[in-house]
Amino acid sequence: MKALAVFSGGLDSMLAVKLIVAQGINALGLFFETPFFTSGKARKSAASINLPLKVIDLTEPHLEVVKNPKHGYGENMNPCIDCHALMLKKAGDMLQEEGARFIFTGEVLGQRPMSQNKKALLTVAAQSGYGNLILRPLSAKRLPVTLPEEMGWVRREELLDISGRSRKPQMALAETFGIREYPSPAGGCLLTDQIFSKRLKDLLSSRSDPDLREIELLKVGRHFRIGSRTKLVVGRNKQENEVLLSLSKDSDLMLKTVTVPGPTALVLGDLSPQLEGLAAVITASYSDAKDGESAEVSFSREGTVKHGMAKGTDKKSFRAYMI
Repeated sequence: MKALAVFSGGLDSMLAVKLIVAQGINALGLFFETPFFTSGKARKSAASINLPLKVIDLTEPHLEVVKNPKHGYGENMNPCIDCHALMLKKAGDMLQEEGARFIFTGEVLGQRPMSQNKKALLTVAAQSGYGNLILRPLSAKRLPVTLPEEMGWVRREELLDISGRSRKPQMALAETFGIREYPSPAGGCLLTDQIFSKRLKDLLSSRSDPDLREIELLKVGRHFRIGSRTKLVVGRNKQENEVLLSLSKDSDLMLKTVTVPGPTALVLGDLSPQLEGLAAVITASYSDAKDGESAEVSFSREGTVKHGMAKGTDKKSFRAYMI
């Protein structure tokens, strides 16, 4: 018997795997990767419990869900119900090719008030199209009986009835399974981050079909909407400056202070002389130039480099542009 684990890499998903494997069932972990959540944590956690793991790129269909979630967003730009349903649908579509009978997850009833209440969990299962094949071992005894339980593929009496936001039951169970290292429960999905969500919302409002590079740029630097179709990204340190350079295209305008140490900056979108000047002033203002002091700035685009002067200004002047 084989089952597919939709595996986040967190403690709950690790425990769910342990509970299923303890019943003599082979488990294969599936991690669905997008620019908003990457597989590093899941790979490490899977290796620690000897779980074979497949990482599947879900970027294209997931971005469509992010743009238009049927069930709306959480606190920020996180469409958790639609996201989970998409993952479970993709996992269900893989059952036959993987020779597996059912799907399971580490979700806990009531752990997240909006996306893991009973109604939400049942909605996710139904929307996936594989509802009766989805098992949540940690909370199974508080949820309707699934086909794997009815058919005797798993023993319901050996499943659990955990609910709520306390982590104490999971931590105690981890001890019994000898799991002593596991990730903290926070920080998995960038769509739950307030600042990142504001940047993504701004991007989608200016471009309905952004490319992957534009999404990756949301993760670094200070972002300024300096025109309806123009954005400036200013690096905050050497590492971010290098990332901006690596993500730049020849068609982008790159700015850098020459006479004083300062950031690398990248301009996306339409440019006018006025916007180019504003971008230079912002770049100079985040350099080591003092307020009111002029700095030489280089402008690079499509292999052409020119120089100009820009005067550093109090950063409070640009708050209205900052995303």
